[in-house]
Amino acid sequence: MQPLLENFARQHGLLPAWVVLSLFIAVRYIVPAGIAYLIFYVWKRRDWWRNKIQQKLPKGSDLRREIVHSLMTSGIFALMAFGIFALRKMGYGALYFDIDERGWFYFFFSTALAIFLHDTYFYWTHRLMHHPRLFPIFHKVHHLSHNPTPFAAFSFHPLEAVVEFGIIPILAIFMPLHSIALLIVTVWSMIFNVLGHTGYEFSPSGFTSHWFFKWINTPTHHNMHHQKANHNFSLYFNFWDRIMGTNNPEYDNYFEQIKNRT
Repeated sequence: MQPLLENFARQHGLLPAWVVLSLFIAVRYIVPAGIAYLIFYVWKRRDWWRNKIQQKLPKGSDLRREIVHSLMTSGIFALMAFGIFALRKMGYGALYFDIDERGWFYFFFSTALAIFLHDTYFYWTHRLMHHPRLFPIFHKVHHLSHNPTPFAAFSFHPLEAVVEFGIIPILAIFMPLHSIALLIVTVWSMIFNVLGHTGYEFSPSGFTSHWFFKWINTPTHHNMHHQKANHNFSLYFNFWDRIMGTNNPEYDNYFEQIKNRT
């Protein structure tokens, strides 16, 4: 992806290249978010209603706001991606493009490590943005979605969008990472975020207390954060919330209440 974009920028200029990359990021996000919305809120809404975490529909104004901010976020992500390209041109960065350079074992190991590092980065930056002085500046826009839809996944204030994307240049500069591994990390993040904001819970009963699966976050976990913002700060895994004691104490009970609806 990076060499193609660099060639396009050389041939057509930076502005057209930024527009193309912004559209690519927006489409890559809107398609799965739109499919999730159509499935959960249109096609299967009545059949799956008992799995709806909050037993009410979001407002149309909330949906429109989420889409607008998500499109803005796509443009900011594209702009920051160009920053990575610029730093690479100046000799900074550890991205590589030939898997044989480090082998398949390192490819898979580095991908998994990057996802874990992103989870750690997200937890601590997320908690920081909940500081009373920083919350209205960075994070308030995202929390306007009290009953989020799949389109809330990228619904950020521009400053929060910068923070959210910040892990990508950190990884690209300091960690040898294949370009495809970096793409996998970004796609994984986007899909997990979309599913986490669907507002529906389909994990089986007992999931949050299982010895293995309790370490993986559920849509209920993040939905509770949108309802009561002083708990549940983690993204993919429930590691940091458990270590730091920031899980909502009602998480397990609330999850089981949802699963036991008739």
